[in-house]
Amino acid sequence: MTTIPNRRSRLRGGLLGLLIGDALGVPYEFHDAASIPPPAAIDMTPPPGFARAHDGVPPGTWSDDGAQALALLDALLREHALNLDTFAGNLLDWFHRGAFTPDGRVFDVGLQTQRAFHALAAGAAPAAAGPGDERDNGNGSLMRCFPVVMVAASRDDAIRLARKQSVVTHGHVRSQLCCALYCLTALGIVDGQSAPDAVRTAEDELLARHEGTADEIELKIVLDGRFDALQGSGYVVDSFWSAIHCLLSTDSYEDCVKRAIALGNDTDTTAAIAGSLAGVVYGERALPARWVATLRGKDKVEGWLAKL
Repeated sequence: MTTIPNRRSRLRGGLLGLLIGDALGVPYEFHDAASIPPPAAIDMTPPPGFARAHDGVPPGTWSDDGAQALALLDALLREHALNLDTFAGNLLDWFHRGAFTPDGRVFDVGLQTQRAFHALAAGAAPAAAGPGDERDNGNGSLMRCFPVVMVAASRDDAIRLARKQSVVTHGHVRSQLCCALYCLTALGIVDGQSAPDAVRTAEDELLARHEGTADEIELKIVLDGRFDALQGSGYVVDSFWSAIHCLLSTDSYEDCVKRAIALGNDTDTTAAIAGSLAGVVYGERALPARWVATLRGKDKVEGWLAKL
């Protein structure tokens, strides 16, 4: 008999699932799908002979995805709200001093995120720091926004927080809407919906909310992304739908994140997004014990989880 995870297990599973998916995907980043090892060989340590990315990074180390998610969680928990000055300060603490990492080492920083940090250094307000052109729709704000699901008081609150956290590094409305769609989907699963129903409900809710508004066209671009060929790329719309595909086409956490990595390209981020959702679906106890044991920095993570 399958035990249905409770809310605590789903939320812990979501955060740990993000961090494990990120760490699992790190060695395979920048490789195309054809060069990714078969699923049975995908692990924290790649098979012999594989030209791993980020050579020298120990197995089980999360990258920018996990660090920024923890930076967001810390900001949300510290003030029981989202103060963008606090969040931006956390991000800069990570970038300059290695905060929110297992070992103080910073690697794999996105281009749009770096531009936002330069804007902050030049005096930009956090709400205006994120590049906002159409070409600036990388996945850097989507990959980190699971903590919104952990603290949101309502679905409306989740939409507001998802969009607000995005603008610090990714200001375009398309990125904001992807974050909102993701958070509503995850919240639906936490509240007991099946994953397919949670996706549909999130879509319908955003469509109704934005009908006749300036954001409606951008939302339809986001939703139409389901029909594009999945690439596991750094484009925020592709990242979201790649993760959803991996979630809906598998029946375990392990298979979900391995399928995300099999897409190639931005493997750590696709696996982080898919892994957070799979962690919510299956709960903390479904995370593979060998990967939980390999994950570095767990004591730090437990410190934040204890504050929930």
